[in-house]
Amino acid sequence: MAAPRSFALWGYCDRGWSRVLRGCRLPGFRSCWPGCPLGARLLSQDTRATETHFGFETVSEEEKGGKVYQVFESVAKKYDVMNDMMSLGIHRVWKDLLLWKMRPFPGTQLLDVAGGTGDIAFRFLNYVQAQYRGKQKRQLRAQQNLSWEEIARKYQDEEDSLGGSHVMVCDINKEMLKIGKQKASAQGHKAGLAWVLGDAEELPFDDDKFDVYTIAFGIRNVTHIDRALQEAHRVLKPGGRFLCLEFSQVNNPIVSSFQVIPVLGEVIAGDWKSYQYLVESIRRFPCQEEFKEMIEDAGFQKVTYESLTSGIVAIHSGFKL
Repeated sequence: MAAPRSFALWGYCDRGWSRVLRGCRLPGFRSCWPGCPLGARLLSQDTRATETHFGFETVSEEEKGGKVYQVFESVAKKYDVMNDMMSLGIHRVWKDLLLWKMRPFPGTQLLDVAGGTGDIAFRFLNYVQAQYRGKQKRQLRAQQNLSWEEIARKYQDEEDSLGGSHVMVCDINKEMLKIGKQKASAQGHKAGLAWVLGDAEELPFDDDKFDVYTIAFGIRNVTHIDRALQEAHRVLKPGGRFLCLEFSQVNNPIVSSFQVIPVLGEVIAGDWKSYQYLVESIRRFPCQEEFKEMIEDAGFQKVTYESLTSGIVAIHSGFKL
């Protein structure tokens, strides 16, 4: 995926969402050229005119990045509605299964790439909070001498309710991040959450930074999947885990029904072409075993995958050891 020529970090403070000004050097962010926003390296600089696919078209690799950006800029406002229509709501179950497979614990540092609308991030925060609150209840039962004031303080501290967990949402598309931030505000998510504009192929983070890396229905849109996998490996801590939820290239009668998706896109979002691209990107994505080998080639070990819904999607998992 080609990248926009800058990065922006968004965080929540008592005045709302604020943008970090250019020229800052933030801990944990990878630096390179002086004067770049956040000192980040410009991404996907290789301008060789190597050809690749964009839906049914053959385009240069550089051109594909811009076209994919336009697709998600176009569908951002209707993205959640179309996901429900395209999957009959099953995408929500698939994402729940991804969290159950992850089983994060309080203190987990998560990087969710191509996660602009926040679906994985919000599930992560809810899951960790439930785990931490459960731990608190067990501790409270063991400490019967606490006053009601002490008990109330334990539940009022939102940061503490996450046990130090944090999720960084990284997406290449500003419109998708905008929708995610709006959803975060509506759902009351403030603590333990930050948003970064960046490219999966060259992430703006230091090495060995995260416990878990997730990417859900995003890696098939990356121009160089091998580079994205190598970056995932780089930013994970030793012992860190890679998790990818993605459609599969399978021979299944249900997959043929995906051809109705562009029609739904035209009716619901007024955009046939973008959803036609999404269907073709599913068809062209490697089969589950081939993708497993790509993950192993990036340096991950103990790579496995679990097929869901008759093989329509799969969760691939690997570890950085």
